Amino acid sequence: MQHLRVMSPAPRDVWHEVHAADSKALVTQRPEWLDCLCEIGGYEDASRFYETRDGRRFILPLVRRLHLPQQLSVQASFPSGWGFGGLIASHPLGPEDVALVLNDLAGLPGLRTSVRPNPLEGTVWALGGIPRAVVIQRRAHVLDLGGGFGYVWSRRFEGSARTGFRKAERRGVRAECDSTGRLVSTYYELYERSLERWAEKQHEPLWLARWRGHRRDPLRKFEALARALGEAMRVWVAWVDGQPAAAIVVLMGRNAHDTRGVMDFELAAPSRANDLIQTLAIQSACNEGCRHYHMGESGSSTRIGHYKYQFGAEAYPYPEYRLEPVSVTKVDTRLRAFAKSAIGFRELE
Repeated sequence: MQHLRVMSPAPRDVWHEVHAADSKALVTQRPEWLDCLCEIGGYEDASRFYETRDGRRFILPLVRRLHLPQQLSVQASFPSGWGFGGLIASHPLGPEDVALVLNDLAGLPGLRTSVRPNPLEGTVWALGGIPRAVVIQRRAHVLDLGGGFGYVWSRRFEGSARTGFRKAERRGVRAECDSTGRLVSTYYELYERSLERWAEKQHEPLWLARWRGHRRDPLRKFEALARALGEAMRVWVAWVDGQPAAAIVVLMGRNAHDTRGVMDFELAAPSRANDLIQTLAIQSACNEGCRHYHMGESGSSTRIGHYKYQFGAEAYPYPEYRLEPVSVTKVDTRLRAFAKSAIGFRELE
């Protein structure tokens, strides 16, 4: 095995250098994102800097749960609800690099160390897996912005997406984009309405849906991210007859990342408000030179996947790795399945 120099937490100056060198890097892989996670989520910085003998450098954004003894510690890159982690690299990432890092992580103490990488690196991570890792197969959608917005609009968008955008314009839907945090409260108002709709669709008690939603995404999380990220965090809101109808949060860096869509279904669906702000956000990403537009996790939902496909996004399967000395994932999966069965929970199709 090749020699690795490891430092933890990762030096911030090196972290910024490696992030700037990686053409696929995401805003969620910046140190400012990790700092917000630690502030809001009850974690501490456990990031790791790796350097090989031949000078290749990698950063793994990683956090560790606070106030747990070492043998019970839980580390993640990243926890659920905090987007993609995984490696950023000064050189193109290879399967051997992934294997080196996973073997290093496998030697750390604790109940679990998990890594959910950038879906664009899914093939590399799949080839670099190690036998002792538990693998969770995941799927996300990403739009290639090559060629500029004119090309994306005419050659990658489906006709249904273009029709939806034009219908919203005729309906008089108004779009607004802000990077100061001013629209965060409006976004969260629509998030609360979405929790109600998701609870009904999933046959989940409303109190449970709200508890889970507020625990995963409290208002102060978005407020903290807006303060820390500034221009890199855009809140897009579509207004119908003066009322907020739909909103998305888009993280803007070398690559753009649509992190969460929310809406008032009764206003957004007939007006095609979602199509308007999604199109405008993609146009903005193209104009600012972004290489890709990530549309986030899609899971097994055909409906969600089809919606993203309308905008030209392609499916990217990728593995999440969990390194566990005992099978925590197997027990967790069974308990979740039992709880869902008990309440008649239905996955979104």
